[in-house]
Amino acid sequence: MPTRRVLAAIVIILSWTALARAKDFALISNKGNNVPAMTLPDLVKICKGQTAHWPDGKVVTFVTRDVGAPEMHLVLEKIYGMSKDEAKAAINKANHDRNNNPAVIVLDSDEAVVKKVESTPGAVGLVDVYSISGGVSVLKVGGKLPLEPGYPLHGN
Repeated sequence: MPTRRVLAAIVIILSWTALARAKDFALISNKGNNVPAMTLPDLVKICKGQTAHWPDGKVVTFVTRDVGAPEMHLVLEKIYGMSKDEAKAAINKANHDRNNNPAVIVLDSDEAVVKKVESTPGAVGLVDVYSISGGVSVLKVGGKLPLEPGYPLHGN
C-alpha cells in the first residue's frame, strides 16, 4: 500500500508542475502609459532593466513575481533565456544604480503586481491572465493579446 501512496503523491506533484508550466501571462501596463503594444525583444529589454525610459520620458519599471517560483518557468524560458539564478543576478544588476526607482520590482503575488503597476507611473508587469483587473491596461505582445493564437507568452 505505501507504494500506491508514493505513486499518488508523484502524480499530484507532476500535475502541479504541468499546471505551473501551462500558465498564460498577460503584459499589463499602468493606464497612464501610452504604449498599446510591444515586441517580444522590447519586452525582454524591459524585463532585464535595459530600457530606462519610455519615449515620453517616463521611467520604466518592470514589476514581476519571483523568477525562481515554479509558475514563472515560462518567463525564465521565453523572456530571460537563462537559469533562475542568472535571471536573479540580472535583476540585481539592473537595480544596482537605481535605488530610488528600481528597474525591476519583485513581489509575492499576482495581485500585488497588479496593484503596484496600477499605482506606479511608467510601470508594466507580467501576471497570470486571470489576475487582470480594470485598473490596468493589457498590452499586445508581438501583435497579439493573451489567449489569441500565436501569443508569445502562452504557457504550452
